[in-house]
Amino acid sequence: MLPITVGLDGSREGLAAAFWAAREAAQREMTLRLLNAGDSRGPQYVSFAGIPPCGVVDAQGEWGGRLLREAERRLAERHPGLRITTHQVREPAVPALLTAAQDSELLVLGSRRLGTVTGFLVGSVALAVVARTERPVVLVRAGEQAEDEHRPDATGAEATTTPYRDVVLGLELHSTADAVVEFAFEAARRRAAGLRVVHGWNPAAVHGNGVVLDPGLDAELAEEARHGLSDVLRPWKDKFPGVQVREQAVIGGVGRHLVHASRDASLLVVGRKQRQAPVGGRIGPVTHAVLQHAWAPVAVVPHD
Repeated sequence: MLPITVGLDGSREGLAAAFWAAREAAQREMTLRLLNAGDSRGPQYVSFAGIPPCGVVDAQGEWGGRLLREAERRLAERHPGLRITTHQVREPAVPALLTAAQDSELLVLGSRRLGTVTGFLVGSVALAVVARTERPVVLVRAGEQAEDEHRPDATGAEATTTPYRDVVLGLELHSTADAVVEFAFEAARRRAAGLRVVHGWNPAAVHGNGVVLDPGLDAELAEEARHGLSDVLRPWKDKFPGVQVREQAVIGGVGRHLVHASRDASLLVVGRKQRQAPVGGRIGPVTHAVLQHAWAPVAVVPHD
């Protein structure tokens, strides 16, 4: 069975990602692999002309080893039965993470939340990995806690014993990918959570230039969108009868609706079509918007 891999660089967001990955690995009864790459920045070394001073590479290696051992200790305390392995490589972060993702069930990375408006700061490493990997990636913001995945208790206080918040899935009807839908249903099933499926449609795509010519036609198109969503989800509901599904066909760009839905979600799932740009992989506008502004952890699932 493939492991869940998390990239560790000593940051708060990396640590939050490790705790999230440990909870996920324990829930799935899988091995958790902690990975530290050669160019991860821990201590603040000053280089001259881009060349590290003598001994810095070795010092970074020692620091990375301590980071992995400390993370392993803390995670083992929280999850005594969890199998944890550690790996330290000299290779730069992006190629190291891409290589690790190939033999991982899931890759987990950290993203730093800057504020309620700015959302995530998705660094160049995370974006490069998300854009190029063929495996699912989950981005976790700094400060993410186990309590955030659960609904408040009867007093309104945070808790970890209450039911999970919904899993939210952003779905495009014209390019529905089984891998993305199955990932979301499986996540909801494991959490015994509801699944909220959001599909966006744009009247301008029919009327042209954004001009609404026939309100009656708009109502008809909205009904068609709702029926289309139900048709796509019907076989998945049959396959996952225990998952309660809420379907939502919304007008306009789906990105902002998904960001809003993420405020009350345990996990947000979106797809990324695998296609090569001149300088490598790319991330679509909806996925990019979600990565920048979502409140919940975001799973990006690549598909053909």
